[in-house]
Amino acid sequence: MTAPAIVVRPLSGRDIADRFDDLARLRITVFRAFPYLFDGDGDYERDYLQTYLQAEGAYVAGAFDGDTLVGAATAAPLAGHKAEFAEPFAARGLDPDDFFYFGESVLLPDYRGRGVGVRFFELREAEARRQGFVKVIFSAVVRPPDHPMRPDGYVPLDDFWRRRGYERVEGMLTRFAWKDIGEPAETEKPMEYWMRTLPPETAR
Repeated sequence: MTAPAIVVRPLSGRDIADRFDDLARLRITVFRAFPYLFDGDGDYERDYLQTYLQAEGAYVAGAFDGDTLVGAATAAPLAGHKAEFAEPFAARGLDPDDFFYFGESVLLPDYRGRGVGVRFFELREAEARRQGFVKVIFSAVVRPPDHPMRPDGYVPLDDFWRRRGYERVEGMLTRFAWKDIGEPAETEKPMEYWMRTLPPETAR
């Protein structure tokens, strides 16, 4: 039997308001898995999402199975995102105003491998161009290869990101705190950056 089509589309402000709790649950569910191991709760998520979505130029895309939200991806100009993610750019003499930042890309496991992740990148890149950006960037947590909660057979997304045209920014890290599963309190984790310059012929 053919799997039902997944619809991936931008979310309007009304969509976001209506799906706010769904977005929070998605983040809690997906980020609980390795490598994030995020021990989230609804209050944290509501605060995080509210702050993020109030940023100027914030963008959200959703993936739907019928009326059920099964995935989401966010983006916003880097200068309006949390300071931890913009500071390493200023430290290198780079202007945060030049970069469009991709936040989370979360998708329930049963819907992976069906092109949704690629579509999330395409939509956010199109939004970056629409807002006048040619440099797009995201960050990803760094976990040691021998981390005790690393699943057998775990494959990082590095090759997928490279196929999309992104490269790791060597030597540039930030640190961001959250509570891991099994931890008594939040601890800071290193986050590395991946960047792409959008092709000139398609940039505004």
